[in-house]
Amino acid sequence: MACPNVIDMSQDRTDRERMSVDTGEPAHHDDDGSSEQVKQLDAAIERLAAANAIAEVSPVFEVIEAARPLMSDDMGLQALYARVPAIEAAGFFGGSDWDYPQTLVPSLAVRTVRHGDPIATLVESLSQIRLLAVAKGDYSHPSISAEHAHHFLAQVMAMNLDLVVGDLHEGDRLRPDRLGYAVQALYRYLLRHLGYENLLEHLVAEVWRILAQRPVQVEGVKQMVTQIASCLPRLEDRPNAMAGEVGDDALQLINAVFSPTEGCREDPGFEAYAERLSCMDDAALLQEAIAFAQAMHSTGLVSPYMPGFIRYLRSRWNALIPTALGLSYTGADAFHCYPALIHTLIDEALFAETSQAAYGLAMMLERGILYSPPVAPSLWRQLRMTLCEPAAEKIVAVFGDRRSPECFLLADVLNVLGRPLGVGQGNYPTCQSTRALSMWAFNTPADLLRVVAWAARDDEIVMRFEGHSISSRDLGAGLAAEPPVDVDAVSLLTVPHLDRIYFEMGRRSVGRGEDPHKWVNAEFHGDHVGHGFRIAVDVFTGGLKDFEGFMRDFYAAYHPFYNGNIPVINPQPAGIAVTDSATRFLGWHAITIQRLTLDPNQVMRVYFFNPNNDSGQDWGQGIVTSTQGHGELYGEASLPVAQFASRLYVFHYDPLEKGEPADVPDDEVYRAMGLARDSWASGR
Repeated sequence: MACPNVIDMSQDRTDRERMSVDTGEPAHHDDDGSSEQVKQLDAAIERLAAANAIAEVSPVFEVIEAARPLMSDDMGLQALYARVPAIEAAGFFGGSDWDYPQTLVPSLAVRTVRHGDPIATLVESLSQIRLLAVAKGDYSHPSISAEHAHHFLAQVMAMNLDLVVGDLHEGDRLRPDRLGYAVQALYRYLLRHLGYENLLEHLVAEVWRILAQRPVQVEGVKQMVTQIASCLPRLEDRPNAMAGEVGDDALQLINAVFSPTEGCREDPGFEAYAERLSCMDDAALLQEAIAFAQAMHSTGLVSPYMPGFIRYLRSRWNALIPTALGLSYTGADAFHCYPALIHTLIDEALFAETSQAAYGLAMMLERGILYSPPVAPSLWRQLRMTLCEPAAEKIVAVFGDRRSPECFLLADVLNVLGRPLGVGQGNYPTCQSTRALSMWAFNTPADLLRVVAWAARDDEIVMRFEGHSISSRDLGAGLAAEPPVDVDAVSLLTVPHLDRIYFEMGRRSVGRGEDPHKWVNAEFHGDHVGHGFRIAVDVFTGGLKDFEGFMRDFYAAYHPFYNGNIPVINPQPAGIAVTDSATRFLGWHAITIQRLTLDPNQVMRVYFFNPNNDSGQDWGQGIVTSTQGHGELYGEASLPVAQFASRLYVFHYDPLEKGEPADVPDDEVYRAMGLARDSWASGR
């Protein structure tokens, strides 16, 4: 571990005593006859500090083992809280991600504390106790403010709402050494310091932030909404817990999932709702249809009651279905042009278990892609397809067997076609394949449907590379060590094949003296990829290569002010150097440049697709990707051009449609270069 700045331990003791007084809770002191466990912790902390001061070899496991028995009750947690300065000063977090608390991610912290190995869970727990001390002003950390620490903890607690106000789940109870109980004790301890109001506020805000991106996969979001709903009876008794807009926003989410219409206002259950539908007159059915459409389009969430309603309309009032789907003239016209196809898609794909497919179908119709001649026949092929055994087993393993594998796949085909920028995965090695699915769904949906058919029916995908066929069946593992599981059914079946093919194309391009992406991207993604190619990094040395020329070429190819006002015709693949909020380089990542245009504030921005499930990221230097509020379409992220260019390292373009690089203003180019050189390009 890295050697931190060691401070005087006597000062730590003074800080501990002050912190204990400020919290108003019982505290353990060195001289108050405290338990042997606390004495063991103090001794372990002192040994850690001494070891770090001399040899930079830290016996952190001694501190972890000494802290473990203190995690299960308030007295022990308060003892740990009082020793935050000593633990930090001893270098406990040194050399790890926890040493940079300003870069920690709430969603990853939740995963670590609930599902991580025991050591990681305990370290994360100690880190959160440290952040509580920062948030309350009892400990000052050089890298994170009290406001930031408070915000982080509120988000983490919001995502663990079930632990705070409910009983432990079976998985938590069965964790070794009663670790689940220790985590629950920690969060209830944190709650007493932070309060319910901020907890609910951050949870609701997080749900809306994710929904603003309209992801295909929303099961996690629906689970958070379910947590809010289950906790409302407890929260309503708390002052300010459901105040103002927070309460209104929470109720809108809950109603969208559980009771979007008058007919299912109190969440009566499917059978009771079906009986109510049979008794409704036409006016009541019209009101139900309008309410379903409003709830779906305002949130991006579909209630499990909606498929039952639409299926009921199939036998009573087909003409009302476009209203229930909230279709505009464009979508309704597509519906009426292809009635047999749309009705069959509803019959085969739309059930309570696949309710989100209603939104996918609506958005697919709104896009007008059925007017492309190959799309409707391709969907008929999908409807009549029987999955091969390996594909069916994959879907059953992830989605269960309450519906057929063909049904789950068809539902997600509609979701991906309806929201091509909502496809996502958190596993960076497969970002290339996920980007390809999005580009095909956006540009050439028939190509996507052909690839899906091959993977689902044949357990094989075949692609051409420089005149030669490459079959996924003949290849070993690609870039990803494990197949994806937390993805939609389309990605589940296709990404493992695409990953292997992409890796093989790259292997065949090695040794040509340039980056393999130059040849692979156009062959893999399609003919609409520009044949011009620019990379900022030398593939052999890793150093920057003609960086100013790279920047000027990007502006000349993409910026409307310098390329003759030519818009992005087909979205283009590109690569970025991902950094965290501390500007540390994390790795290379595939994205798609969708368009460049002026935002509502007349700022030229790059709008891009990031296939990582959440495009709202802090890349440091004040560069925070926006997902709403700056003219973004659903699923897009955006940044001002210079900020985006500062993280760009590779792009494609049309060499016949490019402006003059020398005409790009120096200050614009140098600003982007400066941001890059002070972050990922430092030392290159």
